[in-house]
Amino acid sequence: MSEAHQALCIAMVGLPARGKSTLAQKIQDGLAADGVRAAIFNNGEMRRALDRNDTTAPDFYHPANTEAAGVREKIAALNIQRAREFLRDGGQVAILDATNVSRKRREFVERQMHDIPLLFLECFNEDEEILEENILQKARLSEFAHLETRQATASFKKRIEYYRRLFCPLGEERNFIRQDSFLNTIHAIQILDRIPYFEQLRDLLVTDFVPNLYVARHGTSVFNLENRVGGDSPLAQAGHQQAKRLAATFRDTPLSMVFTSTRRRTRQTAAYVLEAQQTAPPLYSMELFDEIDCGICEEMDYEEVKRRRPDVHRGRVEDKYNFVYPGGEGYRNMRARIERGVRKALYLSGGSRHILIIGHRAVNRLILSYFLYRRPADVPYLYIPQDRYFHISCAQNERRIRLRPLLS
Repeated sequence: MSEAHQALCIAMVGLPARGKSTLAQKIQDGLAADGVRAAIFNNGEMRRALDRNDTTAPDFYHPANTEAAGVREKIAALNIQRAREFLRDGGQVAILDATNVSRKRREFVERQMHDIPLLFLECFNEDEEILEENILQKARLSEFAHLETRQATASFKKRIEYYRRLFCPLGEERNFIRQDSFLNTIHAIQILDRIPYFEQLRDLLVTDFVPNLYVARHGTSVFNLENRVGGDSPLAQAGHQQAKRLAATFRDTPLSMVFTSTRRRTRQTAAYVLEAQQTAPPLYSMELFDEIDCGICEEMDYEEVKRRRPDVHRGRVEDKYNFVYPGGEGYRNMRARIERGVRKALYLSGGSRHILIIGHRAVNRLILSYFLYRRPADVPYLYIPQDRYFHISCAQNERRIRLRPLLS
């Protein structure tokens, strides 16, 4: 390859269900936005295309199954050959999307890419709750359609265990990055050679990529009309009409996931949205998105709070962000759970093009503050109407937040 041709091979590393493919797609999309030709070479996709036998069975991945190991090695070699051809023909970044967990496999990649700058990128996730939910998602993929969810989950976990037996940490490789794919943070870097696009990649890895995130508030609830705080109130009649408008707004948008709190008003709103979709996406109702806990003031109206607990009323007025309801929460101490909820939604969505969160006023204020800089003191006053929604999109070079109306 000529000196003018800046070629790079990125070899993903990590156990299954750690976010490798999502990160590979993020890299490809991010580089493409800057005019860099990148392509992904996924071993799993090639395996499913070439091998008509059942390769979902965990025994296919047993370290002692030499016949299956030979098939996987052949697939790895074919994908490396395709990657080299892509780079030879003018491609700039080839991404090998595979587990590459053993030192033996990585040595093979090194030999095959001896004349091309090579960067190993490991994904790991040490959050057991998130990992369990991601495995459950994997078990619902089409390759496991012949199995019940419980069987598919057990099968996938056994596959992971077989890969774990082969796992060898990065360390001997000349160039590598270790990344927590859930927290979106880099834990280790070693770069001994010149790696093209490195500064761009380093920044890209810790950037939240959000193609289209829609954040809506639930429709008007009974308690909204009564000016009461907290509680688990159902939608009022006006709220049902707003929910129908929200559903009509997204009828032609293929939502891949919908997230709500566990409260009735958000789940009732979501029901209209799911019904309007051509193919109903999965619904995740998460406590992480529950409205602020008002403690001893739950279900009181604001006048009642002012009359019975003037200290609470005064505290909210003086410093709404740092104020905490007695026995409950405040904006300051619920921020961590809302941020975890956002990370969980983005992680489970796996870079999906369209996801919707139906939340509450305080919750949505904190979701917006995750993407939009505001002084903490201003966060409790962000405008969160019930007849509009926020459209958020983030990339390395652009971050946009737009407030859009619901269809009439």
